[in-house]
Amino acid sequence: MNVALWAVAGLLAVAYALSGGLKLAMPKAKMETFRPASKWVEDFSGPSVKAIGALEVLAAIGLILPAVLDTAPVLVPWAAVGLAVIMAGATVVRIRRREFDHMAVDLVYLGILVFVAWGRFGPESF
Repeated sequence: MNVALWAVAGLLAVAYALSGGLKLAMPKAKMETFRPASKWVEDFSGPSVKAIGALEVLAAIGLILPAVLDTAPVLVPWAAVGLAVIMAGATVVRIRRREFDHMAVDLVYLGILVFVAWGRFGPESF
Protein backbone atom coordinates (compact mmCIF):
# COMPACT_ATOMS: atom_id res chain seq x y z
CA MET A 1 0.00 0.00 0.00
CA ASN A 2 2.86 2.37 0.83
CA VAL A 3 4.39 1.82 -2.62
CA ALA A 4 1.05 2.48 -4.30
CA LEU A 5 0.59 5.70 -2.34
CA TRP A 6 4.10 6.88 -3.25
CA ALA A 7 3.54 6.06 -6.93
CA VAL A 8 0.17 7.77 -7.09
CA ALA A 9 1.43 10.80 -5.17
CA GLY A 10 4.41 11.06 -7.51
CA LEU A 11 2.23 10.92 -10.62
CA LEU A 12 -0.17 13.46 -9.14
CA ALA A 13 2.74 15.74 -8.25
CA VAL A 14 4.01 15.67 -11.83
CA ALA A 15 0.54 16.26 -13.28
CA TYR A 16 -0.26 19.17 -10.98
CA ALA A 17 3.19 20.74 -11.29
CA LEU A 18 2.80 20.76 -15.07
CA SER A 19 -0.82 21.93 -14.99
CA GLY A 20 -0.16 24.64 -12.42
CA GLY A 21 3.01 25.72 -14.20
CA LEU A 22 1.07 26.19 -17.43
CA LYS A 23 -1.53 28.27 -15.62
CA LEU A 24 1.25 30.44 -14.20
CA ALA A 25 3.19 30.79 -17.45
CA MET A 26 0.41 31.13 -20.01
CA PRO A 27 -1.69 34.29 -20.39
CA LYS A 28 -5.40 33.84 -19.75
CA ALA A 29 -6.31 34.84 -23.32
CA LYS A 30 -4.10 32.10 -24.72
CA MET A 31 -5.47 29.53 -22.28
CA GLU A 32 -9.00 30.22 -23.51
CA THR A 33 -7.99 29.10 -27.01
CA PHE A 34 -5.51 26.42 -25.92
CA ARG A 35 -7.98 23.54 -25.96
CA PRO A 36 -11.68 22.93 -25.32
CA ALA A 37 -11.00 21.64 -21.79
CA SER A 38 -9.60 25.07 -20.82
CA LYS A 39 -12.73 27.05 -21.61
CA TRP A 40 -13.43 27.25 -17.87
CA VAL A 41 -10.98 30.17 -17.60
CA GLU A 42 -13.65 32.38 -19.18
CA ASP A 43 -15.41 32.34 -15.79
CA PHE A 44 -12.34 33.58 -13.86
CA SER A 45 -10.13 36.64 -13.83
CA GLY A 46 -6.49 36.39 -14.85
CA PRO A 47 -5.21 36.70 -11.26
CA SER A 48 -7.62 33.96 -10.14
CA VAL A 49 -6.28 31.58 -12.79
CA LYS A 50 -2.71 32.41 -11.68
CA ALA A 51 -3.68 31.79 -8.03
CA ILE A 52 -5.14 28.38 -8.92
CA GLY A 53 -1.91 27.57 -10.77
CA ALA A 54 0.22 28.64 -7.82
CA LEU A 55 -1.86 26.53 -5.43
CA GLU A 56 -1.50 23.52 -7.72
CA VAL A 57 2.28 23.90 -7.91
CA LEU A 58 2.60 24.33 -4.15
CA ALA A 59 0.38 21.32 -3.49
CA ALA A 60 2.38 19.24 -6.00
CA ILE A 61 5.50 20.06 -4.00
CA GLY A 62 3.61 19.28 -0.79
CA LEU A 63 2.68 15.81 -2.04
CA ILE A 64 6.32 14.72 -2.19
CA LEU A 65 8.86 17.01 -0.56
CA PRO A 66 7.81 16.84 3.12
CA ALA A 67 7.91 13.04 3.09
CA VAL A 68 11.19 12.84 1.16
CA LEU A 69 12.89 15.28 3.53
CA ASP A 70 11.12 13.79 6.57
CA THR A 71 10.23 17.31 7.64
CA ALA A 72 6.57 17.75 8.59
CA PRO A 73 5.34 14.73 6.57
CA VAL A 74 1.82 15.42 7.86
CA LEU A 75 1.70 18.06 5.11
CA VAL A 76 1.41 15.30 2.46
CA PRO A 77 -2.21 14.33 3.20
CA TRP A 78 -3.08 17.99 3.71
CA ALA A 79 -1.70 18.78 0.25
CA ALA A 80 -3.91 16.00 -1.12
CA VAL A 81 -6.91 17.46 0.71
CA GLY A 82 -6.15 20.91 -0.71
CA LEU A 83 -5.99 19.55 -4.25
CA ALA A 84 -9.20 17.59 -3.64
CA VAL A 85 -10.92 20.84 -2.68
CA ILE A 86 -9.65 22.42 -5.91
CA MET A 87 -10.95 19.46 -7.93
CA ALA A 88 -14.31 19.59 -6.15
CA GLY A 89 -14.51 23.24 -7.18
CA ALA A 90 -13.52 22.28 -10.72
CA THR A 91 -16.34 19.76 -10.79
CA VAL A 92 -18.84 22.40 -9.69
CA VAL A 93 -17.60 24.72 -12.45
CA ARG A 94 -17.94 21.92 -15.02
CA ILE A 95 -21.51 21.20 -13.87
CA ARG A 96 -22.40 24.88 -14.03
CA ARG A 97 -20.92 25.14 -17.55
CA ARG A 98 -22.51 21.82 -18.59
CA GLU A 99 -19.11 20.39 -19.56
CA PHE A 100 -19.94 16.88 -18.46
CA ASP A 101 -17.44 15.18 -20.79
CA HIS A 102 -14.50 16.97 -19.13
CA MET A 103 -15.96 16.54 -15.65
CA ALA A 104 -15.15 12.82 -15.67
CA VAL A 105 -11.42 13.55 -15.59
CA ASP A 106 -11.89 15.94 -12.67
CA LEU A 107 -13.79 13.26 -10.75
CA VAL A 108 -11.05 10.69 -11.39
CA TYR A 109 -8.43 13.09 -10.04
CA LEU A 110 -10.69 13.82 -7.06
CA GLY A 111 -11.03 10.11 -6.28
CA ILE A 112 -7.28 9.52 -6.50
CA LEU A 113 -6.59 12.51 -4.24
CA VAL A 114 -9.08 11.24 -1.68
CA PHE A 115 -7.27 7.87 -1.79
CA VAL A 116 -3.91 9.54 -1.08
CA ALA A 117 -5.36 11.65 1.75
CA TRP A 118 -7.08 8.62 3.29
CA GLY A 119 -3.96 6.46 2.98
CA ARG A 120 -1.62 9.05 4.45
CA PHE A 121 -3.95 10.09 7.27
CA GLY A 122 -4.84 6.48 8.08
CA PRO A 123 -3.23 3.12 7.40
CA GLU A 124 0.07 4.33 5.91
CA SER A 125 0.68 7.55 7.79
CA PHE A 126 4.23 8.76 8.24
